[in-house]
Amino acid sequence: MQNYKLTIQYDGGRYKGWQRLGNNENTIQGKIEGVLSEMLGHPIEIIGCSRTDAGVHALGQIANFKIDKDLPCQEIGHYLNRYLPRDISVIKVDKVDEKFHARYQAKAKTYLYKIWNKEYTNPFMRKYSMHVPEQLNLTNMRLSANYFIGEHDFTAFSNAKSKKKSMVRQLYAIEISREGDLILIKICGNGFLYNMARWIVGTLIDVGLGNIKAEAIPDIIASKRRDRTGNMAEAAGLYLQEIHY
Repeated sequence: MQNYKLTIQYDGGRYKGWQRLGNNENTIQGKIEGVLSEMLGHPIEIIGCSRTDAGVHALGQIANFKIDKDLPCQEIGHYLNRYLPRDISVIKVDKVDEKFHARYQAKAKTYLYKIWNKEYTNPFMRKYSMHVPEQLNLTNMRLSANYFIGEHDFTAFSNAKSKKKSMVRQLYAIEISREGDLILIKICGNGFLYNMARWIVGTLIDVGLGNIKAEAIPDIIASKRRDRTGNMAEAAGLYLQEIHY
């Protein structure tokens, strides 16, 4: 069996997220599997590293699949990019060890969030950022971000329906920077719960607006209560930037 690794970029605006759900093919996974299945003449299942939500984008999603043929990577890449919708792009195809698993072998993930921080909206960024018209206090946002670093139970920052699995995750870094009218927030951690990145960003925004004090973050985390957090940030501003192996 030959194992192939895909590096994928996509605009998630019109899809129901990464993960194929039942017979619904309007997902990133569903679209890629459909093209690969047509190419190879039989059903193909791909394993994605991160199950991005509906409307979330990716700059570096990773997936893998196995077939009993040894095909040139260039041939697979050309076929995928010829028949995939134009808002999904496979930017690299690699042959990898048979034991490689896109999800289980990932050591960390980095998400990027874009905020358009100006009084007037930008029509060219409206699908790819969250518009916050009030000026944000980046000093307070950076101070509050420090409290998220480390290993915590992030129950308060997730919409996960099942509480049976561990809600403990470790964040390695949160970087907040400004480029003109764009505020960029990068969050790196060993894993993320359902909607976790968006709840954290939404809380950072509320800190920046003065609705939550930076020093309140440790108590909010310890409370495990989602009603203590800020509002959840919009999906359009979130990007899966990189998977670290």
